[in-house]
Amino acid sequence: MAELNIKLKKSLIGCKKDQIATALSLGLRKIGDATVQPDNAATQGKIHKIGFLLEVTEA
Repeated sequence: MAELNIKLKKSLIGCKKDQIATALSLGLRKIGDATVQPDNAATQGKIHKIGFLLEVTEA
C-alpha cells in the first residue's frame, strides 16, 4: 500500500477547533512536524480538510 509524507507548513493558531483536531489526529502539533500515513480514504479526507496547512508527498 502506498504511503504519504505529510508535513505541517503553517501554524494552527487561528484555525477552527475541528481543523486543529484533524491535525492532531495526523500527529502534527508544531510547524515542521512530519508523519508518514497510509494512502487511504480516511487520510485523504483529513488532507482535504486541512490541505492548505500541509505539504504532502508520496513516500
